[in-house]
Amino acid sequence: MSIKHSSSAGGETCADRGGNDESSDLLTPPRARAVLCSHIGRSDRSSTMKRPKLKKASKRVTCSKRYKIQKKVRDHTRKLRKEAKKKGVSKRVKKDPGVPSSAPFKEEVLREAEQRRLQIEEEKEKKRQAKILERAQKRKKEKEVTSKETEPKAKKARQDEVEIQQGKPSAPDKNSKQYFCSELNKVIDASDVVIEVLDARDPLGCRCPQLEEAVLRREGNKKLILVLSKIDLVPKENVERWIQCLQLEFPVVAFKASTQIKDKTVRARKRTIVASNEVLDRSRAAACFGNSCLTELLTSFAASTQNETSLRVGVVGFPNVGKSSLVNSMKGILACNAGVKRGITKSMQDVHILKNVKLIDSPGVVASPSNPPASMALRSLQVEEGQESVLEAVRTLLKQCDHSQIMLQYNVPDFRNSLEFLTLFAKKHGYLQKGGVPNTEQAATAFLADWTGAKMSYHCKAPENHSLPTYMSDAVVAEMRNGWDLNNLKTGNEETLKGVKFPNQASSVSFISKGPTAGLLSVCDVSEEKPGAAATERQEEQNDENNEPEQTPKEAKETEAPEKPQKVLLKKPGHVQFQSVPVNISLSAATTDDAYDFNTDFK
Repeated sequence: MSIKHSSSAGGETCADRGGNDESSDLLTPPRARAVLCSHIGRSDRSSTMKRPKLKKASKRVTCSKRYKIQKKVRDHTRKLRKEAKKKGVSKRVKKDPGVPSSAPFKEEVLREAEQRRLQIEEEKEKKRQAKILERAQKRKKEKEVTSKETEPKAKKARQDEVEIQQGKPSAPDKNSKQYFCSELNKVIDASDVVIEVLDARDPLGCRCPQLEEAVLRREGNKKLILVLSKIDLVPKENVERWIQCLQLEFPVVAFKASTQIKDKTVRARKRTIVASNEVLDRSRAAACFGNSCLTELLTSFAASTQNETSLRVGVVGFPNVGKSSLVNSMKGILACNAGVKRGITKSMQDVHILKNVKLIDSPGVVASPSNPPASMALRSLQVEEGQESVLEAVRTLLKQCDHSQIMLQYNVPDFRNSLEFLTLFAKKHGYLQKGGVPNTEQAATAFLADWTGAKMSYHCKAPENHSLPTYMSDAVVAEMRNGWDLNNLKTGNEETLKGVKFPNQASSVSFISKGPTAGLLSVCDVSEEKPGAAATERQEEQNDENNEPEQTPKEAKETEAPEKPQKVLLKKPGHVQFQSVPVNISLSAATTDDAYDFNTDFK
């Protein structure tokens, strides 16, 4: 008998090594044959490793145990159901039968129900906002208390005494309006040329008369030029019309900043494949237009002035018009922080773009509270500071736009008010809370970011009849044009307009501009302008009261009644008011039968 074992190394068997004869098996002792075969099969056993132990125990149980658990669960749920039935508690919510189709005035009833629902949602949202604000204030107070407790009292008392004796002023708050005004004045004083950046979507609304007047009245013969930024979000015809209109006062530069500039520490990847056309290699956001035109303009002006020091150019304007993006595009790297959020720049910052030209970035101009609500929603920092809710800002902006254009731009169905629009907007973009409830606050924040950032395409019509402001004259206009190469500027603007890809007139939303926005330049203006906000609120309330529908005799009696709760409800702006229907309650009507007469409604 031959013993057959496969070998992993050579594939041989014991029969192959000992021969095929029976005599070879007989000559080999039995113990030697066993040792030989065990030696040959050792490689097979070493190649197959043992199965490691499982880290977690198996969750398998016997069928009897599993069925027993399932039976106990069924008994438990049956017991709970019986107890709930005894108590009269039912989890099933009765379905609302709704208004029957045959009922008269069905549409009016449904409309009133919808208005009530929207009113309740609005009240809930106001309460939620009040709770959030209260929690934030409470958290802030707790932080202040903990910081005071952690600091040693003796050390703090000594520091206070030393500061009082030396007369050192306390550190300024970098988020206050006074600090922003002081930084803006520093930029104006330190600049030879002031660039006022205007958003091309609303150039007139981005102009600040107080700022322009302050620059013209400062000593040192300062020059003022205008830069139209974000021109890629406005139709081409509108941009050309605005350039022609603004050139009657100051030199105007068309500019489109790059929004994809990286930090100088980030190394660019080497690309093996280079596009044959440079336009294909550049995305719409990465491309920058008007950079060379503005650089040549400043360089030629610096050479004509022949100053020993470099030309200092201050960049000013309202928040989120593109000041920091302009500086970064001129420099070619991320020199200043820029983003969609308003009020990122807190203080002035020097950036050298050439040997003889230096740009000075500045914080945004503080908008005066006496401005219209639409101007405050786009130009001020009231939403970021918590002085105004995001929902109010969105409601104000929607009033200045065409209803149908907003529907086409955001691809939403017809809506009656701002809350309904935000609900549709939230559902479309997936801004949902727990339970699938639309998050209107998040939707309002995204909507406002589209309008203040470089995303939403809207435009304002340029005025047909142009007139100079009160602080300007023909002599001032001639002085502002002196020293600039206007022919080179005109050629540069034409090249910029050729290279930029503009949106179509039909795809851009028409916006009603409220005119120039008033700004604050000093601390005394900040304190003086505070009561103006209350006056504007009162004026808005009067306008809302004047725009209300005529009251019925029953409503007139209710308003004349001296009850306090009714007066408070009538004075609240923005609330839905239900018009009461006069009911004929006479003796003849009371004596008639209670049966409903269908002939009165269906004739």
